[in-house]
Parts: sequence; C-alpha cells; structure tokens
Amino acid sequence: MFDMGFLELMLIGVVGLLVLGPERLPKAARTLGLWIGKIKRTVSGMQREISSQLEAEELRQKLDEQQKKLDEGVKQVKRGVESIAEEDDVKRPSTSADDNASEAPPAPPEKRLDDALARARTGSEGDDRQRPADASTADKDSAPR
Repeated sequence: MFDMGFLELMLIGVVGLLVLGPERLPKAARTLGLWIGKIKRTVSGMQREISSQLEAEELRQKLDEQQKKLDEGVKQVKRGVESIAEEDDVKRPSTSADDNASEAPPAPPEKRLDDALARARTGSEGDDRQRPADASTADKDSAPR
C-alpha cells in the first residue's frame, strides 16, 4: 500500500517504542492493525458495490436495446397487417352496406387490425377448403371425354 521496506518498519517500531514505551506499544500495534483491517474491508466493500452497480447499468442498457428492437419489430408487423387490411378494403367490391360505412368515421387502427387478422384467419381456412374442389375440377378438365 505505502511501499514500505524493512528499514522503514524498523524505524517506525523504534520510534514507537521510545514514544509509547514497552507497556503500551503492543496495545497500540493491535489497535493500529484493527483499524487498517477495517479500512481495507471498507474499501473492498465499496469496490464490490461499484462493480455491481456498473454491471447493473450495463444490463439495463442491454435491456433497453432489446426493448427498442422488440418495439420496432412490433411496429413493422403492425404496418404489414394494416397494409394488408388496406389492400383488402381496396379489393372488396362496394355494396350499399359499404357505402353507408364509408359515410361513418373511419374505424380506429386497433379495430382495423383486429378485422384484418380475422379476415386473414378465415381467408386461410377458406383457401384450404377450396383446394380439394379446385383439384377435382382440374382432374375433370384433364380427363378424356
């Protein structure tokens, strides 16, 4: 700590012996050793606490980065589903019920998103049901007459 050699320690011991005397020197040395031990433990405790705080801060930063990536992914998916819903709205033929709906204020994005997801689910189920029928008509068309 202080980079003291043997001569410096011997000089301190001789000065202590002359100042304190042989009766009080062992008690003073013991007290000094206890104080130095307390100081070392305090310093090492502070170092551990600082390092744990730094690790916690690093983890918070990584968590924030991951949260930003996740939020961006959710936004991209939402935009994709909304674009599919808008394409669906454009492709559907206009009926009198749709004309009345167009006069009403537009639905909130959450409602449009839910509707698009429901249509996508029912559309994929409907595609599965239509495939066998399409295959059977293709077989009939290709069969010799």
